[in-house]
Amino acid sequence: MATENVPQHTGAAENDIRGVLIQIAGGRLLLPNATIAEVLSYAEPDAVAGAPDWLLGRIRWRGWQLPLIAFGRFSGLANERGGLGSKVLVLRALGGSAPVEGRRTPYFALLTQGFPRLVTVSRDTLMTVDDHNALPNGVQACVLLNEDAAFLPDLGAIEDQIGLALAQAA
Repeated sequence: MATENVPQHTGAAENDIRGVLIQIAGGRLLLPNATIAEVLSYAEPDAVAGAPDWLLGRIRWRGWQLPLIAFGRFSGLANERGGLGSKVLVLRALGGSAPVEGRRTPYFALLTQGFPRLVTVSRDTLMTVDDHNALPNGVQACVLLNEDAAFLPDLGAIEDQIGLALAQAA
């Protein structure tokens, strides 16, 4: 009787996910890699009259007019502005679509300070940090990934705030 060598899985690698650490003004964000559609060089967005200062405007991407936000401003972490060396991440909207001018778009854009860094996230390397301070706006948790402190953004809440800001600016 022949036996096959079947690899034994401990389950640890099966639970790992690929993530990205994104540098923003005032900190880092940790996102699942699957949320990023594309990384673009920064270009000045088209202004949105009456929008809050964290909504920098709209950018054109593949036929869409995407809202561009500065997470540092949105969360109150830093007064973030785009410029030389800044990048724009096009993110897939978790709710299926983000509201733009009364219609839904499956994407929105986020200002960053450089390229995202690909990381592996596992239970062994990720710890929630509870310092008993209130979380910044749009943040669902503060975490440590190995030695890197990061914020886990609440993308659903951010999408809702983008929709409200665009509706009020219209």
